[in-house]
Amino acid sequence: MIIMGDDSQRVKDRDAQEYNISAARAVADAVRSTLGPKGMDKMLVDSMGDVTITNDGVTILTTMDIDNPTAEMIIEVAETQEDEAGDGTTTAVAIAGELLKNAEDLIEQEIHPSAIINGFHLASEQAREAVDEVAQQVEPDDEERIKKVAETTMTGKGAELNKDVLADLVYRAVQQVSVEADDGSHVVDLANVKMETQTGRSAAESELLQGAVIDKDPVHDDMPTSLDDANVLLLDDPIEVEEADADTSVSIDSPDQLQSFLDQEETQLKEKVQAIKETGANVVFCQKGIDDMAQHFLAKEGILAARRVKKSDLEFLKNILDAAIVSDVESATADDLGHGTVSRDDADELFYVEGGDDAHGVTLLLRGSTEHVVDELERGVQDALDVVATTVSDGRVVAGGGAIEVEVASRLRDYADSVSGREQLAVEAFADALEIVPRTLAANAGLDSIDTLVDLRAAHENGDQNAGLDVFSGDVSDTFDTGVVEPAHSKEQALSSATEAANLVLKIDDIIAAGDLSTSGGDEEGGAPGGGMGGMGGMGGMGGAM
Repeated sequence: MIIMGDDSQRVKDRDAQEYNISAARAVADAVRSTLGPKGMDKMLVDSMGDVTITNDGVTILTTMDIDNPTAEMIIEVAETQEDEAGDGTTTAVAIAGELLKNAEDLIEQEIHPSAIINGFHLASEQAREAVDEVAQQVEPDDEERIKKVAETTMTGKGAELNKDVLADLVYRAVQQVSVEADDGSHVVDLANVKMETQTGRSAAESELLQGAVIDKDPVHDDMPTSLDDANVLLLDDPIEVEEADADTSVSIDSPDQLQSFLDQEETQLKEKVQAIKETGANVVFCQKGIDDMAQHFLAKEGILAARRVKKSDLEFLKNILDAAIVSDVESATADDLGHGTVSRDDADELFYVEGGDDAHGVTLLLRGSTEHVVDELERGVQDALDVVATTVSDGRVVAGGGAIEVEVASRLRDYADSVSGREQLAVEAFADALEIVPRTLAANAGLDSIDTLVDLRAAHENGDQNAGLDVFSGDVSDTFDTGVVEPAHSKEQALSSATEAANLVLKIDDIIAAGDLSTSGGDEEGGAPGGGMGGMGGMGGMGGAM
């Protein structure tokens, strides 16, 4: 016996499965139209009125106001895919949604969810093995192919128009921060790659710069702006008069007392500036504030200073300059300083900071005409960075354009013949679900998805395992030759994440909620979800965005 409050709701058995599958499919449907080079964008408007225009799957899903536990599990698929592979979030979510759609058809045929879960698990393992068998090796210095990986990732996103220029920047950035390990593998540390954006110019004018870029102005006009032998102090401490910890009041009876009070503050600031000078520093990047009087004293000593520098910039400068971040200005020593060059670009109003010969940090300075353009450009380039880093580390690539999905689906159907019991039907359903990728690519390009899938299957049956859809010509071709290349690790991760999420949803047969589940019809303990998207109430406000 379960005793519940008046506001509680319970949905169980087939109704619970339908409820969960409907919610998960609603999430997949929300992003499916963004897949591929011809995918459409979404406009997302948050509660503060800020607008985001993107076709990046994880950005869409994490920005949408979704209030449904099942839908949130599917969003975790996108987040995991983003963290582990850098791209393929829409693919992973679309496959998860299609797996659940096909599972629902099997449940209606009285096949138990446990058999479906077992079949999906077997198919997922076999699919990942098939990806590894089909994948081709790529060397870290194979510039042409790795650039194609970057271009494929950026195609269809805001970075597409200048993808050749940006792919070159991405490739060179990853090369700068790649290190070969003792076992011959390559390690890429993207923490040493920083991105800065600037509006008002073309994306084709984006640059890869050695060192760091600091978007700040000198705090005083009389300060130097360029130093070839910069001794840099990184400061996480205000150069200001120290405030009393407790509330205090000062009673001043005469002008002399006021002057004495001001002189004391001036002396305190002079001591802080003198402490900086004694370290040998001639450049100060301060995360906190710098008092106006302290600015004057610093300028008088010929010390360049910038205030309110972002914490992330300070951390990056720490790596670039091999410096320490000092939390107490008066305890700073010469050992805390970093050494390099600091120059000022007055046109861009930026500081360029370079470290010594051993510094590995680089900055991608991305330019675009407007804030919305550079925001989407940054998302596209970040995905390309992640994907190229994964490719260099993993060393495997596969043909894109739906080629790998159709090839794996074909191999799974052959494998299904060796599977006994009802799990065989689940393996076949898994194979069908993978083909959602080429079908969606075709639909988003305005092509007939059924005809496209028939042509793709025929090409793969004839032994062309790299046959994929060229959405620009509408033809089936070897996508390796056309330059549509994707990392194998991304595909394996998408298969793994989608399968685990689908199996997790299928395993639930009872939902007990303390509040409203947005269900309608039926009785309290078995009411069927209403409204198709049942429980996706938070998505209602996004209706105009989809």
